[in-house]
Amino acid sequence: MKFTRKTISNIVFIVIIGLLIYPPTKVYFIRLISFSPSTIKVEEREELKKYDWNLQGLNTESIDFNKTKGKVVFVNFWATWCPPCRAEMPSIQRLYDDYKDRIAFIFVSNENWKTIGNFYKKNSYDLPTYNTTSNIPTQLKSKSIPATFILDKKGAIVMQKKGAADWNSTKVRALLDELIK
Repeated sequence: MKFTRKTISNIVFIVIIGLLIYPPTKVYFIRLISFSPSTIKVEEREELKKYDWNLQGLNTESIDFNKTKGKVVFVNFWATWCPPCRAEMPSIQRLYDDYKDRIAFIFVSNENWKTIGNFYKKNSYDLPTYNTTSNIPTQLKSKSIPATFILDKKGAIVMQKKGAADWNSTKVRALLDELIK
């Protein structure tokens, strides 16, 4: 059988589409195109109006979000079934490993601990994860996941990203170092 140029291009096209649909390849592709998010200009930053938010710890103690006042906070909304969420998790874990003692990390999911625990075990993650038990502060609400917010010590949102990002970038690390001074 002789392949024509058109047949070869059709086969290549089908293989590429197949790879993008196959979940492990999809996550890898998303990871490749994820960039570091941008810092919000000072004059455009929104401050949290209320910290009244209760979180039930799944692999950590439950907390009242009011206890994060005066701290730099990293909040991430995610789910195990979400390819962009899975794509950014390795960079988040590396960031968490280096900053967990200086920043309040809050990972929020509406899934149960069995599902999340299996996902964490399979991938060697140990991020402090919560279910929300009360209303999320208005400024942190999102209709899509992943959604990530970095708050400064005054409660201003200095960085936010909806969609996958490289959270272990030099830019994010420089911002965090500046915020925790």
